[in-house]
Amino acid sequence: MAGTAPPAASTVPHPRRPFDSGSECGRRPGRLRHWYENDLGWATVPAAPGEPLRLVTGGRFDVLEVPARAGVRALGHLAPGSPVALQGGRMRLLVAAGSAEELPGLLDWLEWGAPALDLDLRALGAGGAMDAPARPEPAVTGVRPPSGSADGPGGPVQGAAVWLRPPESGCEVEASLPTLSAMGGVGGAPDLVRLVNTVATECHRIRLRRAGRGPEDCQALASS
Repeated sequence: MAGTAPPAASTVPHPRRPFDSGSECGRRPGRLRHWYENDLGWATVPAAPGEPLRLVTGGRFDVLEVPARAGVRALGHLAPGSPVALQGGRMRLLVAAGSAEELPGLLDWLEWGAPALDLDLRALGAGGAMDAPARPEPAVTGVRPPSGSADGPGGPVQGAAVWLRPPESGCEVEASLPTLSAMGGVGGAPDLVRLVNTVATECHRIRLRRAGRGPEDCQALASS
C-alpha cells in the first residue's frame, strides 16, 4: 500500500541473532562472560541471578548512546569493525576510551551544548557499564526500521541488548573506534567530531518533529 513503507533514512540492518535463541548466552552467563573476557579481553560486571551480564566502560572503550533513528545516520561514519549495539530503541556506538569526558566540551564547540536543545544523547565512560549483548550468529542480514524493542530475525528479544555490528574475537577493538585524534587525519580511526555532530543533528531533528515542527522547519533549525 502506498505510503506505508518507512523512509530509507530510518532503517537499520537486522541485529545479529544470538546462538540457539537463549541457550548459550541468554541462560548460561558463564559462557557469555568467558567470550567477552577471554576472547575479547573486555571487563565485565558479574551478573546477579536473573540479571544480564554487563560490560565495563571506560577501559577499552566508551559508549555513545542515542535513539536508534539518530544512530542510523551515524553508521556511515564508522569503520567496518566499529561495534554497535541495540537495546530498547536505543543505539549504543562504541567510541574510544575517554570520549565520554570529551563529549560536553565537544558539544559546546559544535554549538550543540545549549541546555535548551535538550539532546537525547549520553555517553558512558569510566565507572559506567552497559548490558552485554548475546554472542551473535556469524551471518544474518536484512533491514528493518528501529522500534521500541530490539527484534532479531527470529522474533522479539524482549528488550535484551543485541549486536547490530558485533566485535570480532581476537581483534583489537581500539583501532576501529571513533576518536578525537582522527581530526588530524592520522591513522584510519573514524572521526569522533563528525560522529557526534551527526547524531546531535539527528537528535535535534527528532525533537523538532515531536514538537510538531514541519519538515522544512526541522531542516532549517537543525542546520542553523
